[in-house]
Amino acid sequence: MARVAAIPGMETGALQIARSFLWAFARVASIVALLAAWEILARSGVYTHYQLPALSDVIVRIGNEAWSGDLWINTALTLYRALTAFAICAVLGVIIGMAMSRSVIVNWFFDPIVSVGFPMPKIAFLPVVILWLGVYDVSKITIIVIDAIFPVIAATVIAIQGVEREIIWSARNMGANNRELLTQIVLPAALPQIMTGLQVALPLSLIVAVVAEMLMGGYGLGGAMMTASRFANSTGVFAGIVEIAVVGYCLVKAMALTRRRLLIWHQEANEPTTA
Repeated sequence: MARVAAIPGMETGALQIARSFLWAFARVASIVALLAAWEILARSGVYTHYQLPALSDVIVRIGNEAWSGDLWINTALTLYRALTAFAICAVLGVIIGMAMSRSVIVNWFFDPIVSVGFPMPKIAFLPVVILWLGVYDVSKITIIVIDAIFPVIAATVIAIQGVEREIIWSARNMGANNRELLTQIVLPAALPQIMTGLQVALPLSLIVAVVAEMLMGGYGLGGAMMTASRFANSTGVFAGIVEIAVVGYCLVKAMALTRRRLLIWHQEANEPTTA
């Protein structure tokens, strides 16, 4: 047993696992402490029920919404809009980024658009989108795509331009054609940074989906929160905040796991993680 314990690789692996568990425990403990502080503060009388409802009341409200089915309908609609727009952003963003990296003409056309559109708040286009497309799913998905596609394009361009030219030259010398060069050299080398752009775009899609639902109305988590706000239902508003937080956390974790599976060959897959 002493010899087994002395193996450096096993010791390092055990330390990594222990560190991951400790980090996960610390995160869970911090969340529990925050929720306990919420309940204590709400029951202390410092704030009224209208200002800060108790966490237990919010949980009961969420349970009632789940039992009636409203929670599942609103969550499904919000996820449908956010994930549909995210899929469009992933496909179009990578295609446009690749085209910008490989074509001077495409880069000449899209570079000013990306340079101007990336830093500006794209939600400013919402009135135009409403005028053109109305207030239904098409308009909501459109404004999400307008907002979330820019990180994907930028990450793809930077990733492809950052591929070492020596690798490309070596593949050329070994007889690789353009398709093989793209699928076997360029995209795998650029995938880590492209995934980073997608990880930025996914929560951004959810954020804009909720904001669009708040402003346009209708069903969805954002729309349900605004309905509760109009009727001065503080518990319903805070229930919506908790629901959106849980959905966002699950999406981010799912994206982190997807990244880890797709980059199993990359060095970052050997690093400790809580995903």
